[in-house]
Amino acid sequence: MPASPTLTTALRALLLCAAGITHFALAQSAGTTGLPPEVDAALARAKLPREALTVLVVDANAGNAAPRASHRAQALVNPASVMKLVTTYAALDQLGPSFTWNTPVTLDGKLQDGTFTGTVYIKGQGDPTLVMERLWLLLRRLQGLGIQTIAGDIVLDRSAFAPSTHNPAEFDGEPTRPYNAAADALLVNFKSVVMRFTPDPASGLARVAFDPPMARMQLQATVPLAAAGTACNDYRAGLKAELANPDLIRFEGVYPAACGERVWPVAYADPAAYAARAIEGMWRASGGQLTGRVRDGQVPATLKPAFSASSPPLAEVVRDINKFSNNVMAQQVFLTLSLQNKGLGSTEASRELLRQWWQTRISPGDAPVMDSGSGLSRESRLNAQGLARMLQVAWASPLMPELTASLPITGVDGTLRRIQGGATGAAHLKSGSLRDVWGVAGYVHGASGKRYVLVAIANHPNAAAVRPAIEALVDWTARDR
Repeated sequence: MPASPTLTTALRALLLCAAGITHFALAQSAGTTGLPPEVDAALARAKLPREALTVLVVDANAGNAAPRASHRAQALVNPASVMKLVTTYAALDQLGPSFTWNTPVTLDGKLQDGTFTGTVYIKGQGDPTLVMERLWLLLRRLQGLGIQTIAGDIVLDRSAFAPSTHNPAEFDGEPTRPYNAAADALLVNFKSVVMRFTPDPASGLARVAFDPPMARMQLQATVPLAAAGTACNDYRAGLKAELANPDLIRFEGVYPAACGERVWPVAYADPAAYAARAIEGMWRASGGQLTGRVRDGQVPATLKPAFSASSPPLAEVVRDINKFSNNVMAQQVFLTLSLQNKGLGSTEASRELLRQWWQTRISPGDAPVMDSGSGLSRESRLNAQGLARMLQVAWASPLMPELTASLPITGVDGTLRRIQGGATGAAHLKSGSLRDVWGVAGYVHGASGKRYVLVAIANHPNAAAVRPAIEALVDWTARDR
């Protein structure tokens, strides 16, 4: 199904005009104004070369005004999770802020006295929000039809996204980290198991709860407490968890009572089997019976759904992606672009759609080099000039409130809640960090009342040390009187 347009032809023309003016202004003046002295000083203290940083600060309103600060604005850099700005704004523009994902449930069989004899189909269509609570509601709706026992199979249809090979250890060697989970047409709970540890000093144990309940897994319900007085340092290492076996999770270590209650999410060891085990486990935990199995397959084209579970609107999903830099959700949105436009979600098709969108809506040049849409990549590239131009186009569009509200507020929430400096609450910025990358991009509210686009990204082996310099840049931008 093609994406519905979100702007009128006239508005699109006006915005393209604005983007063209901005392109001229930035191209003429990029690299001419240098860095503020306090930023240079912070770089010197961090022992970072000026060439490690790319910066552009410009009025958010498109026009011919020169940038307030510009340094290597045309240099291609790895933006890390700052790339999510491109994915989320493109999605808002192409799909619309009220777009929702539907997960249809189809029945092929007969119901009698609470027993459904046949097959239940659940078709994934890219919903990034099918977490445990929403999966429970979907299964409750199935029981609401009068089904208590399924005398047959539950079939999971993942065909909406093209098959892909994904090694969760490939990026950084951390396969148990939930952020390394792959996109999936039927993404359930981010393919993660959440372990909650609650100390019970009277029994000398910490009780362990696992969500969601996973079928056919051995899960250790308690772990010994560490010796009295043990500090809560790296409790995860102290637990010595065995996480590589898809059939069990167990611990050989101890848990410090000083930690209190802690939650530890881990990626499931067999991602391809996660949805089947989670759905079967949830169905049985809610009182349902299943005589068959949960398996992959496809819904026959002749059948119509009994009902569909709908996601929250895209504007809410975008907020979760940008506030908390959720990689898997960003990948789901990225693939949804080609699913809605081409009928099949694939990485290659979504890259091409974004390239065409950029050339049409933002600029004929400076298109970013996209990977999976999340920024969790060593190959992604963009420049500050192009990203600033996109942020100016977004500022002039009716979608500005949705995009801006999705960004972390400096010193207040999201990934920037701990940022230091005098600009607390004055900026909405998307942050991004990888090994050798640290940066931010978004909007800053100046003391004069002006709004600025700010892009600052460092690529360097010691990129994490750039943070004080970027904080100084944000403060300098906010103090514009």
